[in-house]
Amino acid sequence: MQPTDQPPDVFAVPAPVHVPHPVDVALRRLTLTANHGVLWFGIGAVGVLIGGRSKRAALRGLASLSMASFVSNSIVKPLVGRRRPDPERTHVARRIGQRPWTSSFPSGHSASAAAFATAAALEMPASALVLGPLAAAVGYSRVHVGVHYKSDVVVGMAIGATLAVVGRRLWPVKPHGAAVMDSGTAPALPGGDGLVIVLNRAAGSSDQAKTALSHVLPQARVVEWDPDAIELADLVDKDARAIGTAGGDGTAASVAELAYERGVPLAVFPFGTLNHFAGALGLQTELDTAAAIERGSAGEVRLATVNGRGFLNTASIGGYPELVIRRDRLSKRMGKWPAAGYALYRTLRHQRPMDLVIEGELVPCWVLFVGNGVYRPRGLAPAWRNALSEGVLDVQFLRADRPLARTKGVLLSFLGLVERSEVFTAAQFRQVTIMSKSGPLVAAHDGEVAAPAEEIVFAIADRPLTVYR
Repeated sequence: MQPTDQPPDVFAVPAPVHVPHPVDVALRRLTLTANHGVLWFGIGAVGVLIGGRSKRAALRGLASLSMASFVSNSIVKPLVGRRRPDPERTHVARRIGQRPWTSSFPSGHSASAAAFATAAALEMPASALVLGPLAAAVGYSRVHVGVHYKSDVVVGMAIGATLAVVGRRLWPVKPHGAAVMDSGTAPALPGGDGLVIVLNRAAGSSDQAKTALSHVLPQARVVEWDPDAIELADLVDKDARAIGTAGGDGTAASVAELAYERGVPLAVFPFGTLNHFAGALGLQTELDTAAAIERGSAGEVRLATVNGRGFLNTASIGGYPELVIRRDRLSKRMGKWPAAGYALYRTLRHQRPMDLVIEGELVPCWVLFVGNGVYRPRGLAPAWRNALSEGVLDVQFLRADRPLARTKGVLLSFLGLVERSEVFTAAQFRQVTIMSKSGPLVAAHDGEVAAPAEEIVFAIADRPLTVYR
């Protein structure tokens, strides 16, 4: 009689259990993290929070990523329509679950990765050491998990990198470090001995600046200036060996006038909102300025004037002064940046062209810009200059006597082509007189607004100004 139950087979081999390799796990997680650009947006957010060059690199990277994603996913993929690789050809440990349904060619992940890494490196070359290998790993991960062919990744990378480089034409890379200037001689002031630093009481950062400066330069004398109550010259000792300023570019221009008149060096501490002039000197923090003062490291720059008032960076007539007036009027109620946005909207909506006589020629203009030195990029948003001692006024204006001048000016400025258009004119002068046929106009300079006038004279000062750099 046969038994009803069979004895267990002690020699049976158990079914194999696959333990995922750490590389497979890492690449799956990496490729999923890069979905919809989440990885790059996260890195970009960190860069924005850090600020400075990291912020510019992050914003350039994200702009290029958006362009690359659109071109690869919305234009090239529908045109090609390539099928994805057969999933059975990829080991189960490498697969990512739900597979993409879009065209395989090109790899959108690879295009986005290359665009972000390349664009960020254009702005901040050191970032390539980290972002380059990371972008390459994202590209390889798409082949490893079986959702792309190698050619998809290579072409995607090429699209992203190319668009990032093309984007440099649309959004030029700002030079880093100090602008070119002539060598200057200034006394080394250990601990700030002999230095008087002016704080503008109206500036919100005056208390913070006073505390910081007392630590880095304990021998310096710090004074608070109320422009409505006291003359700056009465506040600063006449035997001061150097005069400093801690605030925005407008305050720096006023203090620079006094330093120029007395023939002493100017020290600029970057406690303002934008700190354009301090950045051009290569000064990013108060520690940089303090180190330059203690070493006696100095250069020579040129001071420009508008109707006798000094300015260090830029001046303008037209839309920008109107924007500044509206912004300042609304900022206490709305805050500075919301006020600036609303002021821009109101200015563009209500602005009328100006009839200006520029060195004897009548020119209808929307806006006129004057740089203390040659500013780049050319167009409606000139942002930097390569030299501080050129001794020229860079006059740029958008004409109003051409059809659709403002629309063309905005579009061509964005494309980096406005310099070759008929709506834009640029010229350099040592001195230039602007006459208004549209009634009194205001000129803005370094964020400040001058009194209205029908004749505005811009000029370069006769001798250089020594600055710590």
